[in-house]
Amino acid sequence: MTQATEQSGKRGKRGESGESGELTALQAALAAEHAAVYGYGVVGGRIGADRRTEARAAYDAHRARRDALVREVRDLGAEPVAASAAYALPFPVPDAATAVRLAAELEERVAGVYSDLVRAAADQRRREAAGALREAAVRAVRWRGGSVAFPGLAERAGTDAATSGVPATPTA
Repeated sequence: MTQATEQSGKRGKRGESGESGELTALQAALAAEHAAVYGYGVVGGRIGADRRTEARAAYDAHRARRDALVREVRDLGAEPVAASAAYALPFPVPDAATAVRLAAELEERVAGVYSDLVRAAADQRRREAAGALREAAVRAVRWRGGSVAFPGLAERAGTDAATSGVPATPTA
């Protein structure tokens, strides 16, 4: 635990949030972006030529968000969560159709994590998290071909809250 994390934990909390809650949500968003970058590497290797440009744009967007989150966590005086060497995918991805399905799943999971950051953050960071949530939700719709009523909110979308919004599991 860093000194900044220890100090923020001593300052109290804004409801469930507080500065330490915001840092926790930032770290979770960073972990989700690490997983999305890894996942889009798999998507890019399996996606059809007709959607390769879209996959590359999403990959680049997640890399940019990841890098921005690393800077934000460091600015708060904490050590950014590191990427895992590999992540367990939610299902096998042998072809272009499952690559599209994986891309939609990645975006839905990222949206879920950003919804947590929206709840934990304030001011500019909240606006940025809401923008990231919106972008992930729009990409999910494009990949899936349909939308949910409350992107990023598993309990409202009718999905299992225990599995939605959680990045793919690191394997090593």
